[in-house]
Amino acid sequence: MRVVLSGYYGFDNVGDEAILFSIISALRKLQKDIEITVLSNNPEATERTYGVQAVNRWKMKEVSMALKSADGLISGGGSLLQDQTSMKSIPYYSGIMQMAKMHKKPVFVYAQGMGPINKGISKLIVRKTLNKVDQITVRDEDSRKLLEDIGIKKTIGIVPDPVTGLDGSSFRSSWLESNGLENYITVSVRDWPSTVDFKQKICDGLDQLARNGETIVFIPMHGEQDAKTSREFAETMKEKSLIAPADSSIEEKIAIIGHSQLLIGMRLHSLIFSSIFYTPFIAVSYDPKIDAFAKIAGQPIIGHVEQDNWNSNELYEEAVSILGNRVDAEAAMKATIQPIQSQALDTAKMALEAFAKRA
Repeated sequence: MRVVLSGYYGFDNVGDEAILFSIISALRKLQKDIEITVLSNNPEATERTYGVQAVNRWKMKEVSMALKSADGLISGGGSLLQDQTSMKSIPYYSGIMQMAKMHKKPVFVYAQGMGPINKGISKLIVRKTLNKVDQITVRDEDSRKLLEDIGIKKTIGIVPDPVTGLDGSSFRSSWLESNGLENYITVSVRDWPSTVDFKQKICDGLDQLARNGETIVFIPMHGEQDAKTSREFAETMKEKSLIAPADSSIEEKIAIIGHSQLLIGMRLHSLIFSSIFYTPFIAVSYDPKIDAFAKIAGQPIIGHVEQDNWNSNELYEEAVSILGNRVDAEAAMKATIQPIQSQALDTAKMALEAFAKRA
């Protein structure tokens, strides 16, 4: 079987690359001889990293040829259909799905997080596109409700984020080992425009934790972009902190977060990485997808970057409370996440079954 994967791939965003890694792993686990072509911003790097075929996502003639020879298109995962950060995302990803349907190929929407979808034209495009695909799966109830509200008539299944299905037991970090780190707190931050000085709130809370004897380790999730933001936070802090290498592999970043005592995170996939190891986290929200996963995992959200109703003391006290009851916190996380992990492979199975029906 030949499948094409469409998502935010080849942009050095470790969250989306982890999604790609997870989907490829799941598909190969179910069908060893499957042929996978990824639509990538950096086809050479994608081919080298994952051992797949890849075509330039911007060269529509190449994309069309890949779809024409495939048995189906997987769209996702990730937050593809949204107009919050770009008005180009919805037309692009919808256009790929429409192109697949033009070639009479089945389309499977794979564990996507939907929205925000604010513009009327965006809602119209999504409605017209998704009502013609073969199967839709989303990663949370809010995404399903959003699609239903804008007029999607097809059945919408809720499935886990594919990354939760990864087995991190064999993942290691040479950086972690070389620094001899054992008891530490990981922190994932990103830049975000806001009138609220959330950076100072976080840094003041981290300073309190550092003065309490905790080691603070920033983990850049989105290449140099997050590395720059991590450096800005580290420089704002009064106490010492460490920054993990931005170019660490997905497996290394999962290991660094997973072996920490606690994660304080903004990036969605930093939260998901922590859940693989049942490591408790405190979320700092900037997007509904953060709130949705924190709710699924049963973990606290300390505040929102655009709301001034939280402070550094609350962050510190929440962290101290979790660290003081870490065994119970991990057990509660495991009880919540373990059933979800066992379901993650089912999404890949559904996709293959949808394509097999049309073969």
